[in-house]
Formats: sequence, C-alpha cells, structure tokens
Amino acid sequence: MNNDLINILSNSNKDIDNQKLMDYLAGKLSAEEKHEIEKLMADNDFVNDALEGLGEVNNKKIQDIVDQMNMSLQKKLKQKKIRKEKRRLKEYPWIYLAIAVILVLIVLAYYIIHRLESGQ
Repeated sequence: MNNDLINILSNSNKDIDNQKLMDYLAGKLSAEEKHEIEKLMADNDFVNDALEGLGEVNNKKIQDIVDQMNMSLQKKLKQKKIRKEKRRLKEYPWIYLAIAVILVLIVLAYYIIHRLESGQ
C-alpha cells in the first residue's frame, strides 16, 4: 500500500494539486472548493482514484510519506549538484596565466622562425 500512495502523490495532475486533495480529505476546504473537487472527481477518473487511495491512508501517514519523499528528492538534488561542481573546471587564475604565456611563446616562436626564414 505504501507504493500505491507514493504513486498517487508522485503522479500529479495538472487539474488539481496534492495539497488540495489532502485538504479535501481533512475537511479543510470551503463548500465551493469541495464542490469544485467533487466536480473534478465526476469528470476525471484519476482524481477519483487518487482520492479513494488517499482516503484509505490516514492523513498523518500521508504527510510523513510526502515529507520523506521531499527529503529524498532534496538529498538527490544536493548529490547531483556536488557531482556537477566536481566535474566543473575550477576557476584558478594560474590556468589562465599559463594559457596566456603559452600563446605568447607560440606567437614569438612563429615570429622568430618567420624572420629567420626571410632573413636567409
């Protein structure tokens, strides 16, 4: 049942957000908002199935699972950011200096070689 709840919450619908579904089940919505959700339930099987699934689990358990999913997502995003930073070329000024010196040496070598060839 835990996997079913995760599937319900992770497959968001563009018509309604997860918080509204949980507020509906907790009875925190106004009559107008309840009517809107009930209308969506009649028109959309996904919303209807989501509410049935969420209704089988108590609200505290849902919030715990949502919090756990958010923490897991944040942890994965942080790890991805760290890996990306490791792959990124660090901005060391000596690298730019070394490139500039090499370019100057190449230009000087070309100029000297070209001058020696034309002088002979």
